[in-house]
Amino acid sequence: MIIDTTEIQTINSFSRLESLKEVHGIIWILVPIFTLVLGITLGVLVIVWLEREISAGIQQRIGPEYAGPLGILQALADGTKLLFKENLLPSRGDTRLFSMGPSIAVISILLSYSVIPFSYALILADLSIGVFLWISISSLAPVGLLMSGYGSNNKYSFLGGLRAAAQSISYEIPLTLCVLSISLLSNSSSTVDIVEAQSKYGFWGWNVWRQPIGFIVFLISSLAECERLPFDLPEAEEELVAGYQTEYSGIKFGLFYVASYLNLLVSSLFVTVLYFGGWNLSIPYISVPERFDIKKKSKVFGTIIDIFITLAKTYLFLFISIATRWTLPRLRIDQLLNLGWKFLLPISIGNLLLTTSSQLLSL
Repeated sequence: MIIDTTEIQTINSFSRLESLKEVHGIIWILVPIFTLVLGITLGVLVIVWLEREISAGIQQRIGPEYAGPLGILQALADGTKLLFKENLLPSRGDTRLFSMGPSIAVISILLSYSVIPFSYALILADLSIGVFLWISISSLAPVGLLMSGYGSNNKYSFLGGLRAAAQSISYEIPLTLCVLSISLLSNSSSTVDIVEAQSKYGFWGWNVWRQPIGFIVFLISSLAECERLPFDLPEAEEELVAGYQTEYSGIKFGLFYVASYLNLLVSSLFVTVLYFGGWNLSIPYISVPERFDIKKKSKVFGTIIDIFITLAKTYLFLFISIATRWTLPRLRIDQLLNLGWKFLLPISIGNLLLTTSSQLLSL
């Protein structure tokens, strides 16, 4: 059978076109992911710099000022230093658990960013169970800390891992009940739908006015989930040396700090999305729609404005978290557990019952 050369060329060109389309599709899938990872990395560097500057201001001392202008490159310098330090392994520990622990802690928190809407058009995965996916994924982080503590073959590390697991369980239940109340109010568990439900009534439609008790419980529980002062019992230095990270060095030691700041950023983003209207800025007596009328004409400009509004609200709560760390003393472990089980849990259950009753009466 004789095949014409033109047919062969046509087949080859068609196959090349199909392969180019596949490559193009893969690139367009990876571009948003890499953009988000880059933005998160820059956000963490900014948080580290802000924490050092704010803590220096609170304590009336000079913060970082030599690494770059105003010391903005200090976090990058510290990360580079940790990257080149030697990774030490405990001789009698479980090296597999010891090495896997920091990675699980970071990856579980990174996956949470996939359901956060920075604007209406900028979200990796708009899922119908978005907020509960965040809770389920973020609950894996204490498992990594427990693995790190157990694999270190160190009593201080193991106690720190146990404390991290106990603290996470104690405060995750009130946190979940507060999120469930928001889902009932919005009739959806999608993060985009929750923001859109708040935008219907402008500034007074934000869930912080309809759920003030839930907001306070959520804020306290998220601080405890991030293991920030006054809730940093898993790494209390006067009791446990450094907790679950006592035996770590080099980049693995740095991963725990990356996980901590990633968790702090994702918690502040969810406070913004769930209680403060996300990317919507409907402030009374300020004609924001008229001022941003160009937002309707240009999608790119509108998305940039939405991202800016979301991040501005987020960094406001980051400032509150950082100021709290350098203001309040550390709780004891019994006080921490009593606060979670005896106070926040009954209050969050009562808040959920009130929300459910109001929703049933409004039908």
